[in-house]
Amino acid sequence: MTRKAVVLLSGGLDSMVSAAIAREQGFGVLALTVNYGQRHSVELEAAKRIAAELADQHVVLDLDLRKFGGSALTSDIAVPKAGVGEAIPVTYVPARNTVFLSLALAFAESAGARDLFIGVNALDYSGYPDCRPDFIDAFERLANIATKAGVEGERIAIHAPLQHMTKADIAREVDRLGLDAGLSHSCYDPAADGAHCGLCDACRLRSKGFAEAGLPDPTRYAERPE
Repeated sequence: MTRKAVVLLSGGLDSMVSAAIAREQGFGVLALTVNYGQRHSVELEAAKRIAAELADQHVVLDLDLRKFGGSALTSDIAVPKAGVGEAIPVTYVPARNTVFLSLALAFAESAGARDLFIGVNALDYSGYPDCRPDFIDAFERLANIATKAGVEGERIAIHAPLQHMTKADIAREVDRLGLDAGLSHSCYDPAADGAHCGLCDACRLRSKGFAEAGLPDPTRYAERPE
């Protein structure tokens, strides 16, 4: 019987590669997308397109984090476009990956899955504290003491296959896996027609990855990243 894995699928490039790696490893993909009130809702449509290609099941869960705010993605704070900085950016959503992994864990346990995949990446962009290896390791320990499956000896594993990749490495994975990067959407502040803005951190890093990998970037940008 095919093992199942819950994959957090935002609709971005990293989550698409994570889902494809899960499938390559022989898992049946149960995709979970959280509609958390993010300003870039075009990402949700991208998640649906990706799930149609890679997933056996796709759940879109509504959870309005705009009621908390505290981020440029869940409030009216402006998205920075001056270039990638070193500090934790205002696009950080408080405890987002903790919340999302908790939801994925609940989905996995109810579906009989014992593996979770998340497309976090710490090397090129370490500004988000919930993308670090220490966080992933700590959540895996939590999962194994906080669930019926875990305490009964059915080990739960959290997979972060992109954790130590550069953005160029991820672009190369897109190519190796035969994925259509154009299905994905990474921009924090897309144009009205759905084009990537080209100036936010996510756009700059996405473009940089394809350029450094020497691969064509199929992304439609309103303004070409520097």
